[in-house]
Amino acid sequence: MASGHAVVEVINREGAGPFVLACDHASHEIPAEFGNLGLDPALLQAHIAWDPGARDVAKELARILDAPLILPRVSRLVHDCNRPAGSADAVPANSDIFEIPGNRDLTPEQRQDRGRRFYAPFHDTLHEILQSQISAGRAPILVTIHSYTPVYQGTVRAVELGIVHDEDARFADAILTIAGNNAELVAGRNDPYGPEDGVTHTLRVHALPLGLLNVMIEIKNDLIRDEPAQIRMARRLSGYLNEALASMDSENKAAGHA
Repeated sequence: MASGHAVVEVINREGAGPFVLACDHASHEIPAEFGNLGLDPALLQAHIAWDPGARDVAKELARILDAPLILPRVSRLVHDCNRPAGSADAVPANSDIFEIPGNRDLTPEQRQDRGRRFYAPFHDTLHEILQSQISAGRAPILVTIHSYTPVYQGTVRAVELGIVHDEDARFADAILTIAGNNAELVAGRNDPYGPEDGVTHTLRVHALPLGLLNVMIEIKNDLIRDEPAQIRMARRLSGYLNEALASMDSENKAAGHA
């Protein structure tokens, strides 16, 4: 697990659909060399270590949409792939109310080494897959899948589905319209997190410079606790994504005839 592309998993690499999926916080695994970062093993099942349910929703989405899916194989506590390489935020000494002893007092060189070993292979792989789609004449849509806790610091979160974007809101706007029309879930724009929280890093690195449509989807994790719920959510999200893309295509065609 400790070297090269062994720290990255790719599912359906040759997927021919219009989307490319990434799940930045798919794993709670910590390589043995880090000794669980000094944490009780039970904590590694909690949200501080990964996004519960997100991996399995993303895998089902990849199947339905025939999309490539890129996932890191290590916990975000080792290095968060949705934060700049080697940054203090990417290798946190504290997460929520918990101290992370194995990340305390790291030198900048140690954090950069984590970035080289765990961040770079994930982002290099994502870049490679996007570029291969572009070279094939496609304009892939980047979708990142995350989950969040129903209650944060004692506050119940009313939003069930967060539609998150950075400065390019085109695809997020289309999804929010579809979600609002369906009225199946309470959807919110840049809620519970937004770009000011640093969560759009992967979108900023890969989609914005190339002008690719993109969105980050946050799912309240009590809605995806087991396999049937994860499958239901993936089917619902696949509908939202396909409808949003169709609506944008229709608008572009109408504009072309105007």
